[in-house]
Amino acid sequence: MLFILSCLYFFLPAYFTNMTPPLIARIKIFDFLGKPVDFNKKFLSKPILGSHKTWRGVIFAMLMGILTVMLQAELFQFSFIQKISFLNYQQINIFLFGFLISGGAVFGDLFFAFIKRRLQLKPGAKFLPFDQTNYVLGAALFLTCFLKIDIFIWVTIFILTFFLHIIFNRIGFLLGLHKAKW
Repeated sequence: MLFILSCLYFFLPAYFTNMTPPLIARIKIFDFLGKPVDFNKKFLSKPILGSHKTWRGVIFAMLMGILTVMLQAELFQFSFIQKISFLNYQQINIFLFGFLISGGAVFGDLFFAFIKRRLQLKPGAKFLPFDQTNYVLGAALFLTCFLKIDIFIWVTIFILTFFLHIIFNRIGFLLGLHKAKW
C-alpha cells in the first residue's frame, strides 16, 4: 500500500497538470489565452489538435504542475512525506522536475489529440487507454532523461491512472463537470 501511495504522490504534479485545463476553461478567466494551440491550422485537411486545446490550458496546466512540485518540496521536511517520496526534493532541481513532469503531461495530451484527429475521432470520443493515460506516457518520456525511475513504478502509475481517471471522470460526469464518462 505504501508503494501505491508513493507512486500517486510522485505523479501528483502530472495529475494536477492534467486536471487543470478543463477546470480553468470552466472558470472563464484569462479568455484572451483561450486561443487554440494549433492556431486552427489543418494538417492533411484535418485539424492539427482541435480548437479545445488552448494556450490557456497549456500555460495553466504547466503552472499548476510546477506549483505542485514546489509544494511537494516544502512538504519534504516532514518524515511521512520523506517516507513516501521516491525523490529527495532537496537534492533535485525542483523547477526542472516540475517543468519536465508537467511539460511531459501536456505533451502527451497534445500528441494523442493529434493522433485522434488523424484517426478522425472527435474531441471527447473514446480512445482507450490513451485518453486516460496519455499524460503518463508523455511525463515518462520527458522524465526519462532527467531521472532514473524503475519501469515497475511507471507500469504501476500507468495502471493506477487508467482506473483512477475512469473513476474520477465518471464522478465528474455525474456532477455535470465532464461531458464524457471516460
